[in-house]
Amino acid sequence: MTAVSPIDGRYRSKTQALAGYFSEYALIRYRVRVEIEYFIALCELPLPQLEGFDHSLFEPLRDIYRRFSEQDAQRVKDIEAVTNHDVKAVEYFIKEQIDVLGGFPAEAKEFIHFGLTSQDINNTSVPLSVKEALEEVYCPMIEELIEQLNDYAEQWKQVPMLAKTHGQPASPTRLGKEVMVYVYRLEEQLRALKDTPVTAKFGGATGNYNAHHVAYPQYDWREFGNRFVSEKLGLEREQWTTQISNYDWLGAIFDAMRRINTVIIDLDRDFWMYISMEYFKQKIKQGEVGSSAMPHKVNPIDFENSEGNLGMANAILAFLAQKLPVSRLQRDLTDSTVLRNVGVPMGHALIAMQSTLKGLRKLILNEAKLQQDLDNTWAVVAEAIQTILRREAYPNPYEALKALTRTNEQMTEETIHAFIRQLNVSPEVKEELMAITPSNYTGM
Repeated sequence: MTAVSPIDGRYRSKTQALAGYFSEYALIRYRVRVEIEYFIALCELPLPQLEGFDHSLFEPLRDIYRRFSEQDAQRVKDIEAVTNHDVKAVEYFIKEQIDVLGGFPAEAKEFIHFGLTSQDINNTSVPLSVKEALEEVYCPMIEELIEQLNDYAEQWKQVPMLAKTHGQPASPTRLGKEVMVYVYRLEEQLRALKDTPVTAKFGGATGNYNAHHVAYPQYDWREFGNRFVSEKLGLEREQWTTQISNYDWLGAIFDAMRRINTVIIDLDRDFWMYISMEYFKQKIKQGEVGSSAMPHKVNPIDFENSEGNLGMANAILAFLAQKLPVSRLQRDLTDSTVLRNVGVPMGHALIAMQSTLKGLRKLILNEAKLQQDLDNTWAVVAEAIQTILRREAYPNPYEALKALTRTNEQMTEETIHAFIRQLNVSPEVKEELMAITPSNYTGM
C-alpha cells in the first residue's frame, strides 16, 4: 500500500519472481557469490600463498551465498553504514563468515577481493543477475506467450477473415495465419535476444590488471580473467575496458528486449481492434465490473494494461541502452545509480506479458461476425478477377475492375457475378471466376 513504484506495490504479485534477481538483497547476494567464486579461482590457480588451502572448504564457502538470507543482507547493510561503501561491506561480511566457518588460515583472508576494484564485482554481478533473470523468468514468460499464440494459430488456421490495410477492406486472410505472424516475430526476436552475449568487466582498477600484475607478474591475468568469467560465472569477459564495463552488449540486450516488447504492443493493439470489431467476445467473470457508470461494458483492459506497461518498459530500456555506454574518461559514477534500475523495465514487461496472456485467454471467437464482414465486402475479390483476366490476356482488366468497384455502390455477390457473366472469356474461365468468394480467396 505504501510502495512508490507500482511494480513493487499494486503489481507485486506479478513481479515477485524478479525480487531474487534485482532487489537490494539480490544484488548483495550476487556480489557475495562473485567474491567467493573469485577466491576459489585464486586457490585453484593456485597462488603460492594459497597452495595449501584446504579445498574441502570450497563448498562451505559456497554455502555462504547459496544460503544467503535477508538477515545476512541486513548485516552487509549494517557494515555499509560504517564503511559508506557497499562492495567493501561485502568483503568484510565474507571475512566475518569465514571466521565463523573456522579452519581458514588468517593470511588467506586477505585474498578475498584481492587486486580488485568494486566494479569488478558490480560489472559481473549485474550482468549475471540479468542473464539468470532472462533465462529463468523473462524468456520462459515469452515462450508461454508464444505457445498460447501457437495454439490459437492452429485452432483458427481455417477461419477466413477480412484483412484491413490502411483501415480499409483488403484481400482476405485467415485468422490463424495473422496470429502466426506474431509467433514468427516473437520467435525471431527471442532468438536474437538469446544469441546476444552477456558480457562482464573484470580487470582491476582501470582494466589493466595493474595490482595483479605488480604482485604476480608471472601469471597471465587476462587469461585467468577470461576463464574465471566464463567458467565460474557463465559470462563473456570484455577484453578492453576502463574501470567499468563498456556496457555495449548490455545495451544490445536492452535493445533486443525493446524489440520484443514492441512486437507485443503491436499484438495488443491488433487484438484490441479485433474486439472492437466484434471478431471476439470476452469471457465474463461473475462479479467483475467493466465501467463504474455503464453496466453493459466489458472492456479489453488486459491488452490496454499490457500496452501501457510495455511503453514504460521501452522508455526505460531505451534510456539504459543510450546512457550506460557513455562515461567520462576512465569512469564516472552515473552508471552506478542507473544500473540499480535494470530490473524495472523487466518488471513492467512481466506485468505486460501476464496481462496479454490473460486477455488472450478470455477471448471467445465470434465467427459469425467475421463471416458477416466477408459477405458484406465482395469488392475484395476484384484483385482475384483482374489477375486471372491478366492471365487470359483480357484487355485492360485492372481498369475494368476499378470502374466496377470504385463507386459508392455496395458490391454484392450478384454485382460481381453480373460483371463476370458479361465478360468476353470462355465458359471455363467464367466458371473459375464465379467460384471465387471472399471466404475462399485467402491464399496459401
